[in-house]
Amino acid sequence: MIALIVEDESAASRRLLRMLSEIAPHIKVNEVLETVSDTVSWLMVNHHPDLMFCDIHLADGSCFNIFRQVEVKCPVIFITAYDQYAIEAFKANGIDYILKPVRIEEIENALKKLKNLIQPVDLRVLLEQMQVTRRGGQQRIIVKSGQLLKAVEVAQVAVFYAEDGVVFIQTFEGQRFIPDLTLDRIMQIVDPLMFFRVNRGQVINQKAVVEMHLHTKGRLKLKLHLKHPQECMVSADKVPGFKTWLTGAQNFNQR
Repeated sequence: MIALIVEDESAASRRLLRMLSEIAPHIKVNEVLETVSDTVSWLMVNHHPDLMFCDIHLADGSCFNIFRQVEVKCPVIFITAYDQYAIEAFKANGIDYILKPVRIEEIENALKKLKNLIQPVDLRVLLEQMQVTRRGGQQRIIVKSGQLLKAVEVAQVAVFYAEDGVVFIQTFEGQRFIPDLTLDRIMQIVDPLMFFRVNRGQVINQKAVVEMHLHTKGRLKLKLHLKHPQECMVSADKVPGFKTWLTGAQNFNQR
């Protein structure tokens, strides 16, 4: 595997090289670049690597200027001292977002995520997902409103969540309803481009996500557009899939 390091602190790049030689000797680092301009020039004349390690603040500006000038096709592991660029990083092929000072275990975990991403795809599962996507998911869900039943547009749902054994719908307007459905069943009928199950008790609409923050034990804490009665946390085991889903969903909506 060929890798590229984009880092303007020589001590940081040397440390990353030592870590890679220890835990991933199969990775060959072709180049270590320090600026946006050098990286853009290199990518324009060389075959793109299989993987990039990229700092965010470089000597001549933000690394995101690289992605605005060149179509980077490989996955990127971002390494930075700042935690506020996570969403932009995941839009730029990011598969992990590591805060400095970097620990070797974090690099190992990031490389495991990369390995999972390139494993062979189960075609049966992929076909099922494509069929659901083509249908666009169920458009309305029947809910209880007092003694009445009404249909709620799925596109207006910000969060499906469980509380004390009861499943609730919360709309973007803050209304709450009770559907006669489990979260497992909800995930079978909604559009997977629009909704993601971030943990056992919450399914969120991608349009509800405002910010993501790194949290303890490899989790992500989400800030939503609306006031939600529960803390919204992406489980550590779901973080890789969440990043891929969020990026894919946003790209789909921009078409």
